[in-house]
Amino acid sequence: MTDKDLYGGLIRLHILHHAAEEPIFGLGIIEELRHHGYEISAGTLYPMLHGLEKKGYLTSRHERTGRRDRRVYEITEQGRVALTDAGAKLLLHARTIEAGFAAAERDVAGS
Repeated sequence: MTDKDLYGGLIRLHILHHAAEEPIFGLGIIEELRHHGYEISAGTLYPMLHGLEKKGYLTSRHERTGRRDRRVYEITEQGRVALTDAGAKLLLHARTIEAGFAAAERDVAGS
């Protein structure tokens, strides 16, 4: 498993999170993800966006901005439900992992 495989799900959740706040577009979400430490190319992002749309988590429309057309994505109700469910599971897993780290630190300190 590569780091990209590991982080792909987290990136998708992050995309849904931002789409729940406001409509998103490719370059904007690439820049937002970069602020959170994810370096992602358009060649990686757009298949993710298309996949989230195909699963019914996002919808898209074309929007004209100046002389350019861009595709804008919005979260669907199905996407909101998936984000809420995944967020709860992520929190549970994070707590479990944190407890494992704390136990390992105690073991090391007790050695």
